Amino acid sequence: MHPDGQQSDTGAVGRTLGVEEEFHLVAPDTYELTPGPQAAAAALAGEAGPLVLPEIATTQLETASGICTSLAEVRADLAAGRAQAAAAAARDGLLLLPASTHPWNSWHTMPVTPGERYEAMVERWAGLARQQDICGCHVHVGVPDLDTAVAVLDRARPYVPVLLAMTGSSPFHDGVDTGYESWRTLWWTRFPHAGAPEPLGDAEGYRRVLAGLVASGVVADGSHLYWDVRPSARLPTIEFRLADVCTALDDAVLHAALVRSLVRVLAGRAARGEPVPEVRPEHLRAARWRAAREGVGGRLFDPLRLELVDARDAVSGLLAELEEDLTVAGEWDEVCALVQDLLGRGTSAARQRSTWLRTGDRRAVAEWIVREGAAGRT
Repeated sequence: MHPDGQQSDTGAVGRTLGVEEEFHLVAPDTYELTPGPQAAAAALAGEAGPLVLPEIATTQLETASGICTSLAEVRADLAAGRAQAAAAAARDGLLLLPASTHPWNSWHTMPVTPGERYEAMVERWAGLARQQDICGCHVHVGVPDLDTAVAVLDRARPYVPVLLAMTGSSPFHDGVDTGYESWRTLWWTRFPHAGAPEPLGDAEGYRRVLAGLVASGVVADGSHLYWDVRPSARLPTIEFRLADVCTALDDAVLHAALVRSLVRVLAGRAARGEPVPEVRPEHLRAARWRAAREGVGGRLFDPLRLELVDARDAVSGLLAELEEDLTVAGEWDEVCALVQDLLGRGTSAARQRSTWLRTGDRRAVAEWIVREGAAGRT
């Protein structure tokens, strides 16, 4: 039984999914990071649209899709969520900037959103919470129980780097080209409860680890676990939190599709009694770092084979493991087309950097992000 009382049903793995996206707010004339007090207040009151939520800073908004069963529904909800968030931002005359970091502004221009949850975060984590000038994309995949969620979590660890490499959108931070595709990943690692936990084994193992973290004071409950993958504290889902926010809507759909398929495949392996892959935490951290550094334009580190591989080969390897599942689900052709498009044009991070190198104008970078993120919005 799931902690919320839902009965287990092994056939329910991956039947549903949902996606959360976070966005920065910018002024239309300067593209500076700008607070949106009316948008934040409306989101807090539940009046900014059914898919729009507040975030820790008033220069941010979040969207959460409904419960989806198909990629077409995911696409429609993501487009609708972006449209609703854009309308909320327009209350303050602002635009959405869908990238994990702003090209030049930083946390110094990000007032904390009024609200008990956000005030508690600042009280607990102090400067770490106040300096949270990053946005991400989170994918929830339905699972029948906590044991299934933990079985998937334990087996997902070696796949985090390649999934991360496909989503980078944070090459700049505080006005500096960091040299990374996902600086957000490096920033996020500052939290003591970020990254990937060691294998937990089962639901009871998860509860023991969580109880220790609560006792330490680093988290109040499971909703504050900042692991790359975690069981949801409030929904019968497993949540993948590793991705940068995807500037292009297509890339968000692709990430959701790959995550759901991976959950189905890994849950199947667990059900057949296949062992959890053995991977050293040091090697996993190195693979995660390499993915944040290189994206899909370089080489990634395989934490199981302990060797560098071309990023495109790593993506092909992931697709090979998911092919049967995606074919049965009727998603193979769409996913392959989305992957080829991504590899052909590059990640958001790569395109931001090329815009900067071509123009020498960070405003041009911000303009590109806003324009690319609005494409496909309904």
